[in-house]
Amino acid sequence: MTEILIKRFIKNYENTEDTSVRAAYGKFAGFVGIICNVILFAAKIIVGTLSGSVSITADAVNNLSDASSSIISLLGFKMAEKPADAEHPYGHGRYEYLSGLTVAVLIIVIGVELLKSGIDKILHPAAVSFSPVLAGVLLFSIAVKLWLMLFNKKTGQTINSSTLTATAADSRNDVITTLAVLAAAAISHFTPLELDGWIGVGVSVFILISGFGLIKDMIDPMLGSAPDPELVAKIRDKIMTYPGVIGMHDLLVHDYGPCRQFVSVHVEMPAEENVIVSHDTIDNIEADFLKNEGIHMIVHYDPVLTSDTLTTELRSEVARMVKALNSDLSIHDLRVVPGTTHTNLVFDCVAPYSLKMTDTELKNAITDEVRKLHPDFNCVITIDRDSTIA
Repeated sequence: MTEILIKRFIKNYENTEDTSVRAAYGKFAGFVGIICNVILFAAKIIVGTLSGSVSITADAVNNLSDASSSIISLLGFKMAEKPADAEHPYGHGRYEYLSGLTVAVLIIVIGVELLKSGIDKILHPAAVSFSPVLAGVLLFSIAVKLWLMLFNKKTGQTINSSTLTATAADSRNDVITTLAVLAAAAISHFTPLELDGWIGVGVSVFILISGFGLIKDMIDPMLGSAPDPELVAKIRDKIMTYPGVIGMHDLLVHDYGPCRQFVSVHVEMPAEENVIVSHDTIDNIEADFLKNEGIHMIVHYDPVLTSDTLTTELRSEVARMVKALNSDLSIHDLRVVPGTTHTNLVFDCVAPYSLKMTDTELKNAITDEVRKLHPDFNCVITIDRDSTIA
C-alpha cells in the first residue's frame, strides 16, 4: 500500500537524490501522520472518557501529540527544501535534523506525562470499564499505528531521513503502548487486579528510553559525527578509478543535511605528468561526484615524484615502519630536503582517533625507527587524526 500511495502522490518518486522529491516524500508522510493521528485521538478520547481509563486517555493525548509531531516534520521538510542564500550558503537541510530533534523531545514529554499519570493511578486505583467498543477502538488503533510504523520506516529508508525514522520509532512505541493499555483493561475487567497504572508506568519508561536514544541520533549529525564508513569506502574506491590517481588522503565529509554533503580530499598524482592533464582529471572528479552522487567535492592536487628513486624507496620504507608500529597508520606527502649537516624527511602520518599514543609519542616512535637506518635524517612529521579509519 505504501508504494501505491507514493507512486500516486509523489511526482518523480524514483529520483530521491533530488531535494524537492525528498521534500515531497517528507511532506506527504506528514500529511498522512496528521490525518491518522487526529482520527485516533478523537476515537480514544471518547472511549477513554466513557470508560474512566487514565491510560486510554493518555494514549489519546499521545496521538494528539503525534499529530503535532507530524506537523513539525512537515514544516521541517518544507523549510529544508529552501535553496541556499546569502545567510545560509550551504542550504537549509539541517532543518530536517531540527524537526527530528523536536519530535524526539515531544516523545520524552509524552513519556513523562504518562509516567505521572501512571503513578497517580497506582496511588489512587479506580476500576476501568471494559467493553467490545473499547477493545475495537484499541485494536483499530494498533492496526493503524502498525501501518504508520511500516509506512514511515519504508519512506525514511527510501530518502534516508532521520526525521521519518524517529516518527517510525514513535509509531512503534504507540503500538506497544496501546497493546499494553488493551491488556491492562482486559485484565482489570476479568480479574481483581488493577494494572492500569502499572502498565502506564512500564510503557512510559520504554517511551523515555526510546526518546533519549532518538535525541542522540538527531544531535550526532548536527554536532558533526564521523561519516558513514560505507560512504567513505565508496568515495575512496571511485576516486582511485580515475586515470593518473595513485593515492588519496585527508578525506573530510561535511554534512549540511540529507543530500547536502560537501567533501574535500587530497588526491596524489604523478608530478611528472602534464599539469593541465592532471587538473582536467580533478575537474572531472568534482563534476562526476556532483552529477552522479549529489556530492559537492573539492579536490586538492598533491604531486608525487615517482621517477626519483631515493624518494620512492624512502616512501616505501617509512610506510613499512609506521605499519609495523600500528597497522592503521599510513603516510603521505613524503619529500626529501637535503642540507649541509642533515637531511629533512618531511611527511604526514595519518592515525585513527582510537590510537592511544599522543601525537608527540607517535612522532618520537617513528623518528626512532627512521634513525635506526638513517642516523643523519631529521624527521619533520605532521600527525593527521582521521575518523574514517575503522
